[in-house]
Amino acid sequence: MGRPSKRLLDRERITTTALRLVDETGEFSVPGIARALGVQTGSVYHHVDGRDGIVELLRERVAGAIDPAPLTSGLPWDEAVAGWARTYRAAFAAHPRAIPLLTTNPVRAPRVLEQYELAVRVLLDAGFALRDVMPLIIALENTVLGSALDLAAPEAMWELPDEVETPLLQQALAALPESRADASFELALTAFIEHCRTMLERP
Repeated sequence: MGRPSKRLLDRERITTTALRLVDETGEFSVPGIARALGVQTGSVYHHVDGRDGIVELLRERVAGAIDPAPLTSGLPWDEAVAGWARTYRAAFAAHPRAIPLLTTNPVRAPRVLEQYELAVRVLLDAGFALRDVMPLIIALENTVLGSALDLAAPEAMWELPDEVETPLLQQALAALPESRADASFELALTAFIEHCRTMLERP
């Protein structure tokens, strides 16, 4: 028998299948990937370093949509950080069910670590103290990932039954802008940047 014209299994197909399962169910398993690809579970392990290896492949795939250009553009630090945050949010908003999976596993993917290196450089060059750099990046990520999850939430997140009197809440909800998630993210991002500026102004 001749060799098949297309390889049945490689890291790219494993990643694509795992991400599809995560998008559909919020989770994946190595046997589940094998079933979806029509191969034996052991065959998957020949291509990846177990479950943790697949998680890092997922991280590289999702984070691969983050554009690092704002961090290398020579823009002022605040514009660079804000631009990076927006593209970061868009990348993860495309796969919101992957967020809990990726945020509970250590970051090892080289391409992702390279972006963190760029972000650290931008903040250090701006004059932030070394001790403040990672807390700032983590705080920014909390804002970004929370907003990415919000983009996947139902448009009507508050249901007000008649038996509960909430007239002020009703008025506030009625006044929400049409792009609720975007407006809330820009508000949080602006507040974050303003706080960062005050940190730079400290003696």
